[in-house]
Amino acid sequence: MKIIAIVFASFCLASTALAQTAPAPAAAAGADCKKEAANLHGAALTSKVKSCCKQQAAKQKLHGAAETSFEKSCESSGS
Repeated sequence: MKIIAIVFASFCLASTALAQTAPAPAAAAGADCKKEAANLHGAALTSKVKSCCKQQAAKQKLHGAAETSFEKSCESSGS
C-alpha cells in the first residue's frame, strides 16, 4: 500500500512540474497585433487586431475550437 501511495505522489509531483508552462502564445500575439495597430482607434483598431489574430492562428495552423480559443484570447489581450 505504501508503494502505491509513493508512486501516486510522484505522479502528482511530476504532473505539477510539467503543468508550469510559459504564458500562452495568444497573449504575445495580441500584444504584437496591438503594436502593429498603434496609431489606430475605435473600429479600425478592433478590425486590425481581429485580422492580425486570424493571421496568427492561420500561421500556427490552428483549426476548430483551438483556433476560436486562440483568436478570442489574442483579441482580448490585443485590444
